[in-house]
Amino acid sequence: MQQTKILTINRKKVFTLTQFTALVVVATTVPLFNQQAITGPVVNATLFVSVALLGVQNAILVGLIPSLVALSTGLLPPVLAPMIPFIMVGNTILIMVFGYLKERNFWLGVITASVLKFLFLFSTSSIVINLLLKKEVATKVAMMMSWPQLLTALVGGLLAFVFLKGIRKI
Repeated sequence: MQQTKILTINRKKVFTLTQFTALVVVATTVPLFNQQAITGPVVNATLFVSVALLGVQNAILVGLIPSLVALSTGLLPPVLAPMIPFIMVGNTILIMVFGYLKERNFWLGVITASVLKFLFLFSTSSIVINLLLKKEVATKVAMMMSWPQLLTALVGGLLAFVFLKGIRKI
């Protein structure tokens, strides 16, 4: 009896670790496409799915690792480096808000989390970028941190919904 219980616990841990690893791999390899229209929705979908499958704490780790990998491997344009901490906080906002609201209503969670992440990134990027970058570069980076952030988060929510519905987790 005791051995069966231990095996069951270990299987659950292995399954959770496997899910965590798969989600981190997706979130860190998708930026290789170097297309915000692909990367943004897939990474945001990964964050939403991480919350649904692994819980908020593990999802926060999934949300932090891709930014660190992108910066350390040179995937992220150097001009975006000052935004890394803010992108990490934006991902954490998305995860925590979605985690709080998803049980009440999945779409309320997706929309609220997406809007709050967008507002945070847009407002902080305007300040940070204008302080640190040349005007012509700042305008381009500020554009990347504006409405595309909202759109990619919402599309990510839709992708997550389809995926989670497909595996019967919602």
